[in-house]
Amino acid sequence: MLPKLLTMSISMSMSFQSDTHNALGRGFSIFSSLPRATAPFRLRAFSNAVTDKPSVCTADELHYVSLSNSDWKLALWRYNPSPLVPPRNHPLLLLSGVGTNAIGYDLSPESSFARYMSSQGFETWILEVRGAGLSLQGSNSKYIEQSANAMSEKMEATSEIATATNGAMASNKELNNISCAVSEPQISVLNGVETENVAIKGDLTRLATVWDESKSVARLTETFMFLSERVSGFLSESQSRVMFSKFLDQISKLLVDSPLYEQFNEVRGKLSTLFETKQTSGITSQITDLSKKLVNIIEEGQLSVSPPLFDLQTRFTSTIEDFQKQLDLIVKYDWDFDNYLEEDVPAAIEYIVKQSMPKDGKLLAIGHSMGGILLYSLLSRFGSEGKEPNLAAVVTLASSLDYTSSKSALKLLLPLADPAQALNVPVVPLGAMLAAAYPLSWLNTLISAENMMDPDLLKRLVLNNFCTIPAKLVLQLTTAFRERGLCNRNGTFFYKDHLHKSNTPILAIAGDRDLICPPEAVEETVKVIPEHLVTYEVFGEPGGPHYAHYDLVGGRLAVEQVYPSIIEFLSCHDK
Repeated sequence: MLPKLLTMSISMSMSFQSDTHNALGRGFSIFSSLPRATAPFRLRAFSNAVTDKPSVCTADELHYVSLSNSDWKLALWRYNPSPLVPPRNHPLLLLSGVGTNAIGYDLSPESSFARYMSSQGFETWILEVRGAGLSLQGSNSKYIEQSANAMSEKMEATSEIATATNGAMASNKELNNISCAVSEPQISVLNGVETENVAIKGDLTRLATVWDESKSVARLTETFMFLSERVSGFLSESQSRVMFSKFLDQISKLLVDSPLYEQFNEVRGKLSTLFETKQTSGITSQITDLSKKLVNIIEEGQLSVSPPLFDLQTRFTSTIEDFQKQLDLIVKYDWDFDNYLEEDVPAAIEYIVKQSMPKDGKLLAIGHSMGGILLYSLLSRFGSEGKEPNLAAVVTLASSLDYTSSKSALKLLLPLADPAQALNVPVVPLGAMLAAAYPLSWLNTLISAENMMDPDLLKRLVLNNFCTIPAKLVLQLTTAFRERGLCNRNGTFFYKDHLHKSNTPILAIAGDRDLICPPEAVEETVKVIPEHLVTYEVFGEPGGPHYAHYDLVGGRLAVEQVYPSIIEFLSCHDK
């Protein structure tokens, strides 16, 4: 049931709160802009406060931060510091791994990294970057409220179904639904298309689809224009050409070995010329004319008696619709690592600083996996410009900018390093894939070492913590396996090269049995940081216990072995 809207106030975010405490609008603090080529973000000044928040959010409060150059609203989970301990001087920001949400930091009341940190006096915030968890797209407060609750209900329902079926049944269905949207078009009969029996020459009798020529022309024209204009803003010129050729290849397969194939190639050549020359004057009318010719070719093929052209119009329509779905995914999942680095994280930092008002305008930050990579990259960017970030100290858990010397299991992602492959599969349904694989032993080993996590918590982590991510995000992250390590989207800035220029203290932590980010990978980054600024620790003993990728955050012994080291380090720099 959706919570009722109780109050509306002007401030710098959208905030869901579970109590009457409201710190919005308590002041202003300047945030040093992150050096970047894109236009700087600005927070939009509006707020919607309600007494309830989505049930999946177990934080004390849920806030939303808006970006001026995007309609994304980033979710920030807030945990108020315990009144039983002295307050800290700096708020604490937690950043999660790739394709994960805030749940990994707050699995249960008994296993919550976020709650532990707040119990130590830290005002703790978890950022869910775009596409993760409760972060969503919308333009007004009521829509955000409704969407957040709907998303919460969907996450809980998915978890319940997956748990009841031991994970596999529900997740396989979800995976299939996503796969259908990104795979090669399949021959199918569309819903709502009427058919009738007609007599054909000789003894042939077949099904002919009722054909709306004008509608088909309009749909085909729309697809060409969409590819030529809108999608070109999301893809490079070479990628746009690849997608254009791929679409025409799919249509050509419908006419192979047909007398109409030569006519199709003639039209294809004219379309290619228009696309290559980027003609603007009269392009719409020209594309419409060529689309009509293509539709006429298909219509002529449908009326032929050649068996390969049976049901050609339906297959043609299906090809267009499948391709449009793929284009929609490219547009919808249009972000990469640099978007997180240049927009999402700075927006969250500025917002938290304004809410908490630390005297020096800085906060502390902890990043797990990709979250740590983001923090390294942030320090590198500022260091390259000779500027100070709004970070008093940083802790990275199982993170590195360079995996070239390690045997990381992330090398399984390298097939997606081919840009053409990333176009074929615009998104990676990480959540559905992991849920479908659960409870296979190899998956458990990647996440947690033997006996380090309660089985129920591990299940909750796998079934609730992961989401779908863009292939272009994976594509950029795979540069960490190349010489010089992770680089920006243009390949002109290598983050490891400038990390030594930062003056921010860093605690880098690795797990001895981490197959995703092995200790040798962490060391590749640690060794470029000045010795007086970095502390490096590896957790795990030869005879056990051992620490895999997630155990540093949620392993059963982390609260006794890992957390104290983090608290000691942060306390030293919480001046």
